[in-house]
Amino acid sequence: MNLPDYFLADLPPEAAITPTLIAEACAALKHNRASYLAGRTTEQIVAVLCEVAEAWLRADDPFRQRALELGPKELGFSRATIQRGLDGFFSQLTQENFQALLEQEFGNVRRLDEMVSTGAELAGGRAGIVTGPEFLVHIAAGNIPNPTLTSIVFGLLTRSAQFVKCASGAVVLPRLFAHSIYAADHKLGACLEIVGWRGGNATLEDALFGEADCVTATGNDETLAAIQKQLLPGTRFLSYGHRVSFGYVTSDVLTAFNTKKVIARTVEDVVAWDQLGCLSPHVIYVQSGGAVSPVQFAEQLADELARREAAEPRGMVPVERAATIASRRAIYEIRASHSQETHVWQSKESTAWTVVCEADTKFQVSCLHRFIYVKPARDVADVLVGADDVRGKVSTVGLAAPEHRAPEIGAQFARWGATRICPLGQMQLPPLSWRHDGRPALGDLVTWTDFEQ
Repeated sequence: MNLPDYFLADLPPEAAITPTLIAEACAALKHNRASYLAGRTTEQIVAVLCEVAEAWLRADDPFRQRALELGPKELGFSRATIQRGLDGFFSQLTQENFQALLEQEFGNVRRLDEMVSTGAELAGGRAGIVTGPEFLVHIAAGNIPNPTLTSIVFGLLTRSAQFVKCASGAVVLPRLFAHSIYAADHKLGACLEIVGWRGGNATLEDALFGEADCVTATGNDETLAAIQKQLLPGTRFLSYGHRVSFGYVTSDVLTAFNTKKVIARTVEDVVAWDQLGCLSPHVIYVQSGGAVSPVQFAEQLADELARREAAEPRGMVPVERAATIASRRAIYEIRASHSQETHVWQSKESTAWTVVCEADTKFQVSCLHRFIYVKPARDVADVLVGADDVRGKVSTVGLAAPEHRAPEIGAQFARWGATRICPLGQMQLPPLSWRHDGRPALGDLVTWTDFEQ
């Protein structure tokens, strides 16, 4: 499959990206938005996105096939991991999910199209409309691709011309997604630009940020602070910093009948995108005192990770990362040889997966790439004490608890500061309407206009 040269990312590797080239691209995007996007209805845009998603879910789709062909080498994930991640993302792009998202964010699916009223607004003689930024810049992270694809979808919904600056080496999936939109509706595709370069190039970034009405960025705190300093006064900045996640399993779900299901769901979260997303668990807290002890849980988890490795192998890791994993393993192997409170299970002759179980409840940051900690906890309060060092930095808690107890336990984590609680097994599969870091999915992008009648 030969892709035409529609985007800057399509240029040959030796081509130079210059400030002049960026300025010309920004001008073209703004012109195309005014001509082809600003006047589209939400219904029309959603229809195109659903058509694109349905195509990506088909095995014979050329863009999907190309992604699975190029992805393992360029992104470092196995084909099976990429396939599962793409299925999870594109299965969310449905008419029903878009309607739920728009009603959640704006109270009415037509709010981006015209002045409309909810029941309460109508009673008060009020209506309202929302408008997105004319020119939206995304500074994308390079760890996993789905958040960048989501940003593109949201930008189209808000009728924004979009310039997506990908991390170096992470262009392939956003580029293919943009091409698939262009193939479905070339006028919409003409309102997108995709390119990648190594971050910290102030000359290029100044040229880009000078055109932006709104900038979204994902990265570590230092990167986000540096970006914010480069923005002009009045530019809206939506930043998403580093977050961690963990799981919690209550003792009463670990019955003889249910334990295998809980283990399988836990493995789903550990292997998804090789544990590299902010939604991936670093630690699984297991309530002690039940029929299955935390150590037994960890042992069964290791067995399931070994089985999963055969079907969905972990991607290749750089030598230095493999060395970090090996070094971390060695530390726990020494501890395990001197203490009955530490246990280690690991893949043979590789760093493909590691399970460490230790009695200390203190939250431990994993070195990722399917390296997971299992820790005992008496109850939720014990977990919150152990995780106190990352309070305010927790994105998602994956929960395995009886249905009648889950709301109460979820409320405890919410009051502590977690912004998302979901069933274990779905941590890396947030819904389209997910409020990222507890913030509105679309609301931060738009400006409201109230009309008082």
